[in-house]
Amino acid sequence: MIAILDAHSDEAAAFIEKLNLRGGLEDPNILRTVRKTLQDVQRDGDRAVIKYTRKLDAPRITIEEMRVTDAEIDDASTQVDSEFHDAIRLARTNVERFHQKQLRNSWLSTEADGVVLGHLIRPLRRVGVCVPSVSQLLVSSLIMNLVPAKVAGVEEIAVFMGPMRNRKIDPHMLVAAAACDVREIYKCGGAQAVGAMAYGTDTIPKVDKIVGPGNLYVQLAKKEVYGPVDIDKLAGPSEVLIIADHTANPAYVAADLISQAEHSVECSAILITTSRDIAEQVCAEIERQAQKLPRQSELTGAFENYGVAFVVPDLAEAIEIANHIAPEHVELEVENPIEWVGAIRNAGAIMLGPYTPESVGDYIAGPNHILPTGGAARYASPLSVDDFLKKTSIISYTKTALEKVTPSVVKLAQIEGLQGHAEAMKIRSDKH
Repeated sequence: MIAILDAHSDEAAAFIEKLNLRGGLEDPNILRTVRKTLQDVQRDGDRAVIKYTRKLDAPRITIEEMRVTDAEIDDASTQVDSEFHDAIRLARTNVERFHQKQLRNSWLSTEADGVVLGHLIRPLRRVGVCVPSVSQLLVSSLIMNLVPAKVAGVEEIAVFMGPMRNRKIDPHMLVAAAACDVREIYKCGGAQAVGAMAYGTDTIPKVDKIVGPGNLYVQLAKKEVYGPVDIDKLAGPSEVLIIADHTANPAYVAADLISQAEHSVECSAILITTSRDIAEQVCAEIERQAQKLPRQSELTGAFENYGVAFVVPDLAEAIEIANHIAPEHVELEVENPIEWVGAIRNAGAIMLGPYTPESVGDYIAGPNHILPTGGAARYASPLSVDDFLKKTSIISYTKTALEKVTPSVVKLAQIEGLQGHAEAMKIRSDKH
């Protein structure tokens, strides 16, 4: 399913060039549709939200049914098995424990001459979380968005999920939200949900920030409303890059490449190995394992579009290529992976060794799986508690301290042509 290429070949260079273009979220036709949807929601509020939700999801839904009731949430708990309840509790516990370590306190520092400087750190007041719930039940993504917001202390969290045609939300999604102590849930997804969060309606109060995954309609809608509200990041197709040496288990490597490729035909699944024999064995394992799985069209498309095995002379070159690609996930399937982890500069998450598949990070380990994609790992970080906090600077000067810096401030203000700034300093001086 995937080609084996020498890393120095023209074919390898062309493949990497194609990867370099993968971060662009552009589609003029979809953008026009998104802008029309957002304009309608901003103008018509609930009527537009219901119109699009009926058109795209549940034809008979009413505005009165838009918010999920407590009875629906409680009933959902009886519709899922105990194993799911246990798995959700474990995931929530691990994710919460990890994110609690990210909390920071406000601080003040006393400087010379009585100057006080500091940072006031406070949670956002209201956040909206939009998560797919029909084509895929992304319970894990729901947890990964809700838990850091709760840990940060966000006062209000509203969840938006597209309903099924029967006007209901899948019970697994409702149980996952309730397990994270969130019960404000709306039967609304897509660009209309982004609009409702950004502008507010009679039924849906506006939010301060929008987070969560989604298709290109959702991503472009988030991009359009950024400014009036904050957003987490623009998420592209998922990516995995596995670095393997002669000690790697080909079956494990193949399984992990498949687990990423099954998301969609746009996902990338890349192997970089120092052993052509390992590359050939991995390719054979992909053929063998993939034929037993569902989502055949996704697997075939992903491997044809963005699947490749690069053969390199050594691990140093493998890591150089990985840092250039800057993938969402990197797996180090090498001897003594801890010796190489510091060399991985650009990655959303790094998995070490044969018993750390990407899957455990996606669901249960604790670190957030909302990661930078499309090469954004060069500058961006996983979703974290920081995404739900805002910082305010604190500055306090005494008269003595201000007089000492007045000449410098006046000079800089005059150079910038801002005489009013200079006069605001000079008026406080005894020499004025």
